[in-house]
Amino acid sequence: MAVVAPKSSPHNTCRRLTRLPARWFATVVGVTRFSVRVLGFPNSSRSSGFDLASFWVIRREQSGATRRTRMAARLQQQLLPGDESVLLRLSHSNLKTFSSDVRLSLQTTVESVKEKLWRKCGTSVDSMCLELYDDTGSKVSNLDDNSRPLGFYSPLDGYRLHIIDLDPSSVTSGGWLEDTSLVEKYQISEEAYDKHDGTFKKFKEKIASQNRSAFEPKIADNYMEDLCKNVKVGNRCEVEPGAKRGVVKFVGKAESLAPGFWIGVQYDEPLGKHDGMVKGTRYFECPPLHGAMVRPDKVKVGDYPERDYFAVALSCGAPANKG
Repeated sequence: MAVVAPKSSPHNTCRRLTRLPARWFATVVGVTRFSVRVLGFPNSSRSSGFDLASFWVIRREQSGATRRTRMAARLQQQLLPGDESVLLRLSHSNLKTFSSDVRLSLQTTVESVKEKLWRKCGTSVDSMCLELYDDTGSKVSNLDDNSRPLGFYSPLDGYRLHIIDLDPSSVTSGGWLEDTSLVEKYQISEEAYDKHDGTFKKFKEKIASQNRSAFEPKIADNYMEDLCKNVKVGNRCEVEPGAKRGVVKFVGKAESLAPGFWIGVQYDEPLGKHDGMVKGTRYFECPPLHGAMVRPDKVKVGDYPERDYFAVALSCGAPANKG
């Protein structure tokens, strides 16, 4: 391969060469060994152009070496055991409900571990003492040397790092971070609250003035009270629908149900839903599946004796079982 420069403009030739791809420069420089005689130029007059060409070749080789160096460093990071990390569980001497997991590098010093834990639990580095426990709860060691790396104490995944707060005036002492009953609550009197604007009470009054039905109960507390005047506990009754007969066991309000008055009935047959207890509140006693709570308009009291279904069957022509 021979490259011949135009006789008219040797400087332009060098500039064109510097714009060629790097692999072309490598070919030219490798064949000529940086000799300008192949191009027909004197060494003294055109050496600068080939200095630039050699610069790009060297730069390309350096870039390749840099990439190889980075790959080797990355591979070394993955293979070296000194850069391993460990997953530890955390517990605290003052915070009984504190529980967390943290991943730490084995090369991290104990002091750096304490600084990281300080942001998690609030115990200062100077007042912090660390103990390492294995997965069975047995104590492994005390991390008492702040200058040593964490890997010196041979922790494994699943081990527990216990934090002891030595400061009696620490924010973690006394249960202030866990027991909300110890926190003083802000209280305001009704008079002072009424003087404030933009409160929920004022908003509720405004809405109620615009739409009074929005805050009025759907059912009044004395709903169907007049229908219960003649109903007494112990009266025989019949309940619609179905003409189910039974005994009145309760008359009054049922707070666990809707507002208004209710009547509790013990059916003669297991046609009910409960034994007199409704939503955790007992209103009367009766056998299971014999009790019901109904509205007064569904109940008629009077002479409603218990039905004899055997006699009814005979009157309807059903054959009697003679045994």
